[in-house]
Amino acid sequence: MKTFAEATAVHGGDGVYQAELDPQWAIGDKLHGGYLMAILCRAVAGDAALAHLVAVTTTFLRPPKAGPATVRVELLRAGRTSGQFRARLEQDGTSCAEALVTQGELDESAAFWSSATTPEMTAEDDCVLLPSNPPGAQFPVHLLDVVEHRISPADLGFALGQPSQSGRIASWLRLADGADWDPLSMLVALDPAPPISLTLGITGWAPTITLTAYLRRLPAPGPLRVTMHSTEILGGRMDEVVFVWDAKDNLVAQATQLAGVRH
Repeated sequence: MKTFAEATAVHGGDGVYQAELDPQWAIGDKLHGGYLMAILCRAVAGDAALAHLVAVTTTFLRPPKAGPATVRVELLRAGRTSGQFRARLEQDGTSCAEALVTQGELDESAAFWSSATTPEMTAEDDCVLLPSNPPGAQFPVHLLDVVEHRISPADLGFALGQPSQSGRIASWLRLADGADWDPLSMLVALDPAPPISLTLGITGWAPTITLTAYLRRLPAPGPLRVTMHSTEILGGRMDEVVFVWDAKDNLVAQATQLAGVRH
């Protein structure tokens, strides 16, 4: 099993990078959206003067397969405190995902102002570790072998045939390889499984159409707390809004995505 760093490694330079997409970072046979974003952003980092990812919007065009892929990076603007890039993930000459990426510098500073409220959650040890092959599942969730995902018992009704109507879910996340979280790996946490649709009793794949992520600060070592909610499911689509908190109660990342829902 590869570590996150190994699974997202890219090689090359001058705007063209090669990657090997790892089948472990997948839900069923579909590679995870946050994992693909991390590869795109790691390639951007190879061309960037500034150290950290601070924002990315990715549009997913078609699902790539595990195996070789190419990332092409274009500099749009180089500034003193931020740089903007366009990155495209290609496989067999076809675009699979395109991202607009902003690089900058992150630290652990306190916010000048914030309305964010640290979520009250069940203790990590009292939450339920999700298996990668849950009984009755339509497909294996290989991602859960590399990301330890402990879900609040209050949000686990869907697994017992008692779906919730809250449209909310709360979880603790750790990387199974023991590595600390960083701005790139937090992209995986910002696209967590299970989706809100599953907690509502809608089974099946919920493909990400587009996802925008903001990285707020460098996370402290330790687990992440992730809260996710949806506002509405309509026309075969749903929104998911995610907030990520580190072990020091800091808001470290947030994201909004539009996903498809297969009834």
